[in-house]
Amino acid sequence: MNATHISTQHLVSQVLLREFTMPGPGGRQLLPFDVQNPKRRQKLKGPRACGAAKDFVAFDSATAEDLWNSVETHVPLALTAAKAGSPFAHPPHVEVLRNLVVLHYVRSHRYQSVHTAAFKTVSGKVRSELLKRFPEPLRREALRQTGLHLPGPGSLGSFAERLIAQSEVTRSFGNGELFRTSIEDMFNKVRDMAAAEWHLEVLAPENGQFLIGDTPAVTLRTDVRPFPINMAFGDAHTLVLPIGPRHLLALGPKNLTGRISKAAVDELNAVQIRAADRYVYMHPRSGLETFARDKAAQYR
Repeated sequence: MNATHISTQHLVSQVLLREFTMPGPGGRQLLPFDVQNPKRRQKLKGPRACGAAKDFVAFDSATAEDLWNSVETHVPLALTAAKAGSPFAHPPHVEVLRNLVVLHYVRSHRYQSVHTAAFKTVSGKVRSELLKRFPEPLRREALRQTGLHLPGPGSLGSFAERLIAQSEVTRSFGNGELFRTSIEDMFNKVRDMAAAEWHLEVLAPENGQFLIGDTPAVTLRTDVRPFPINMAFGDAHTLVLPIGPRHLLALGPKNLTGRISKAAVDELNAVQIRAADRYVYMHPRSGLETFARDKAAQYR
């Protein structure tokens, strides 16, 4: 880590979390719900204490924070327009809200897991290729570095792993530089894809309220129930993001505002619970605790 590192990083924008709050003794508060421990007594917290991760981007995180801020700075005005039912009156608001959805899709526990799994898969393939295509150069390099002859595949495989661990790419993965570069590049890529291929839907419930998870922007398909979730961006029918108890953003084929049934609200709240890494957050007076407890018990 270097001097520009910011340790505590919000994965859920505080401007969104504040939408789920009510006034409390120490300021505005919302209700975090632990989906891994649904029977635990839940305590109200302020938005600063929710939706954050320590060292999520562990290397030079200030550059990533600058990228996120380039979107989040413009969110309050765009949110106000969305809640007022006029998000399309000012075209830049549409871009801001669409980018907000993309931001939360990329800046997420899920993307971090996908990045880690992909690196491990590639490293395993590199090891296999080294053993398959370059066994003799490996043996010579092992003799040069260690003074040992490594005739067997087990010892040669261990040496190949050692070489991979010494590589610049692996060091960049270990210190977080590779992840920071990857997440910034992915944000720019998905933002451009969304701008070219998707429009914005602003949906409100006919009845009930939305909750929001700690991995809140979720890809899903709508042709099956329950909704399949967490597929690749290009394979999804939509990408959804709650922006308050009474509003949700979705990427779709055209710009629209609309109202959805209580059954659809329940389905989308269930999506947040299924996609959550650890917590979902709700307005303290939403009455959603029992719903969250039942769904968390069902999915976990």
